[in-house]
Amino acid sequence: MHARYAAVLLAASLALAAVSAQAAIFDTPTFTLTDVGSAKWTLTVTAGPSGAPSGFSVYWMTQADYDDYGDVWPSSLSYPTLHWAQFTGTPTLNTFDDTVTSFILGPNQSVQIEIGDLFDETGVSTNTPDEMDANQNYVGCVYANSGTGGTRSDYSLNAVGSTIDKESCVKTQGYWKTHSSAWPVSSLMLGTVSYTKTQLLSILGQPAGGNGLISLAHQLIATKLNIAMGADPTPVSSTVAAADAQIGALVVPPVGSGYLSPSSTSHKTQILDDYNNGKYHVRCGTTPANESTWGRLKSLYR
Repeated sequence: MHARYAAVLLAASLALAAVSAQAAIFDTPTFTLTDVGSAKWTLTVTAGPSGAPSGFSVYWMTQADYDDYGDVWPSSLSYPTLHWAQFTGTPTLNTFDDTVTSFILGPNQSVQIEIGDLFDETGVSTNTPDEMDANQNYVGCVYANSGTGGTRSDYSLNAVGSTIDKESCVKTQGYWKTHSSAWPVSSLMLGTVSYTKTQLLSILGQPAGGNGLISLAHQLIATKLNIAMGADPTPVSSTVAAADAQIGALVVPPVGSGYLSPSSTSHKTQILDDYNNGKYHVRCGTTPANESTWGRLKSLYR
């Protein structure tokens, strides 16, 4: 009887311990704004001592919307001006030269992420795959997701900052995707293949889904359109040439079925993305190129 009573007590203790462990709150991550572009933030998320074993989530709003809500975060993900993203899997876009391999964080582990640049990212669910607005004040926070071993953490301290103003001749892939009437050319070469404007727009509308060829093509299209608009190509001329050489005769989806591993393209994609976000502060020509093909400009890279 005594042994049975002890067994019952042990079982009850284990059950209570399991409940307590499940009810534990994960430690709050820290959230640091490290860089900005015209349409994106680069952030460093650092987990607390308990880590973020189920990943983490980021909230962001314009400063004006946050102030209007009372300088607190909405309790519902459906609040209309709240932007959110849940980072729970494996990135293939913003890997920062393969230093970021997972959004699952161990104790005190740090990871770099970008918001405003989620259309081509994997391992993320979000209500805002679109870019951030240029020259806009934003506020954001992060928390560790709930999961086995604990419930979601408290909100971090807020990160606050502004995106940079757009330069007149440098626009992002998101801009060119939605402003087809502003295109200065009617066709472009990607690698050794020529694409019509209609085909290029279909490529811009295709999520990369882990295909490095698509994510590289998105930024290469925007870069070549920016150069055709008069942007100085000098900061990225070698990267454009390297991107074209790597793409070669591959045909970019959905026009074709070409594929490149994201690890082989991520460095070039990041350089072109930063260029298109105005982070190189490029000089702009006095007049954009007239309607033409990329052939008029390709001598810059051949």
